[in-house]
Amino acid sequence: MGVDESSGIVATPPARIGPEPLRVGGLTPLTTVDYPGELAAVVFCQGCPWRCRYCHNAHLLPSVAAGLIRWAEVCRFLEARRGLLDAVVFSGGEPTLQSSLKAAMAQVRALGFKVGLHTSGAYPARLKALLPLLDWVGLDIKALPDDYPAITGVPKSGERAWESLAILLAAGVPLEVRTTILPGHEGDAAPAMLKARVAALGVKTHQIQQCRMERVLDPTLSASLRPRML
Repeated sequence: MGVDESSGIVATPPARIGPEPLRVGGLTPLTTVDYPGELAAVVFCQGCPWRCRYCHNAHLLPSVAAGLIRWAEVCRFLEARRGLLDAVVFSGGEPTLQSSLKAAMAQVRALGFKVGLHTSGAYPARLKALLPLLDWVGLDIKALPDDYPAITGVPKSGERAWESLAILLAAGVPLEVRTTILPGHEGDAAPAMLKARVAALGVKTHQIQQCRMERVLDPTLSASLRPRML
């Protein structure tokens, strides 16, 4: 057992009896920046199918990890914050990796919170199934589709992400698209092409952000590496 120092919640492995609960690798009890205009808590879901070179949450990549926070403890924490928080954001890792996400979102909504999602769009079909539960989505669009494998290490990952973008736009869910640019690539043509393509699809909010280099997954990453990617 361990303790998540930011929330004071005791961290223990999830129960193995019955349906598998959401695997939670971390919890931010209060944030003003992860759900626009709302006071929110962030639930960091354990596990991700991609290995993005600039990922700064490498501890959340494995599907199984020590010291997970029990979902039941997260629910107790949220019950005590009713009337104080507006929303709960599921982040990661990649939340849609877990089949238990839908049930967890339904529980959060039943407590009276808005539901937000941070996702890479890795699982379009699963994302579509979550639409009735979503109030807001922050979607990572990392690059033009053909450039994704150089970032994620996974073939056809770009097609999945852009399909997810199309699903969200068709559904009309409040949406923010985020793009992280690798250091040294700010002046490349690809970011401008990407921004134009995203705007042409009808995206109203597209945040371009710089890569955080202090703890990236790929230690060889540097501005001297210049493949055609973001």
